[in-house]
Amino acid sequence: MKVGVSFISSDYDLETTINKIDESNADYIHVDMMDGIFVENSNYTVQDIKKMFKNCNKKLDVHMMVCSPNKFVKDFAKMSNVEYLTLHYEAHRRPIDVINMIRHTPLKVGIAINPETKVSHIVPLLNHIDQVLVMSVKPGKGGQEFMKEILYKIETLRDIREENGYHYIISVDGGINAETAKLVRKAGADMVISGSYVCKSEDYNKQIDSLR
Repeated sequence: MKVGVSFISSDYDLETTINKIDESNADYIHVDMMDGIFVENSNYTVQDIKKMFKNCNKKLDVHMMVCSPNKFVKDFAKMSNVEYLTLHYEAHRRPIDVINMIRHTPLKVGIAINPETKVSHIVPLLNHIDQVLVMSVKPGKGGQEFMKEILYKIETLRDIREENGYHYIISVDGGINAETAKLVRKAGADMVISGSYVCKSEDYNKQIDSLR
C-alpha cells in the first residue's frame, strides 16, 4: 500500500510540516488545492504551490478541489515534481476534456469522486486515467470521520479494472488511520491519503508504516 500525506491538519507550522513529510518514508506529498467555490475553504494558488515545494524531493500528488480545473493544467505541467494531477468529476461539465488536456502533458491524470457520486458516472473515463481518488469524507476539510459506505466503490473499481485490464490505481482520501487503512486495503485500494493521523503525531514514519 502506498501512502500520500496531506498537510491540511498539523501540529507544526506549514514549512516544518512539509519538511517532515519530505524527509519521511511517505510515497507522495498530497497537495490539496482549494478555491473556496468548489469547496468552502480556499488555500493556495499554483504559484504558492511552486514556491512551497521548489526544494522538495518527493513527488507531488496534486488534488484540485476547484472549479474550472482546466485553467491550471499548463502551470502544473511545468513543475517537474508533480506526478499526479487529479480533478473532480463534479467540477467540470466535460471532465474528459480536462483529462485529455492533462494527457498531453508529462503528468499522470486522476479523477476524484465525492462520497455521493456513483462509480457508474465515471465508467466511461476509466480507460483514460491513471488514478481514481475515492473521497471517504466530504472534500475540503480535514479531520472528518471515515464513511464506510464508500468501501463498495473501491471493490467495484477493482473489479472493473480486472475485467477490462485498465491500469489506474485506486486511492482513498479522508479519515484514514491504521484501522480504516485495513478496510480500504481489503477492499482493493492501492494508496491511502492521510492528513491529521500523520501530521498530528510526533513520529511521522511510525504512523505512515501503520497504514501500509
